[in-house]
Amino acid sequence: MRRALHHVDVEFFWELLRTIPAAEASEGHLNETGRDVTHLSVLLDDAIDSGEGDVAEALRPLYLDYLEKHGVGS
Repeated sequence: MRRALHHVDVEFFWELLRTIPAAEASEGHLNETGRDVTHLSVLLDDAIDSGEGDVAEALRPLYLDYLEKHGVGS
């Protein structure tokens, strides 16, 4: 998240916003999924907090792919 924020990577944030509902569903947060689809502000709030908790674990492949594409950590 820090790299994407620092570089204002809109493409990554768009992908993150599209992926959060599925990640929440995979972690059993079904009530969150329905709210996210209908309320952009809730989804943006989730994106800000997406690096924490069990949903972060579900999003880990997205984060690792992003870091790999940008040569971070290699």
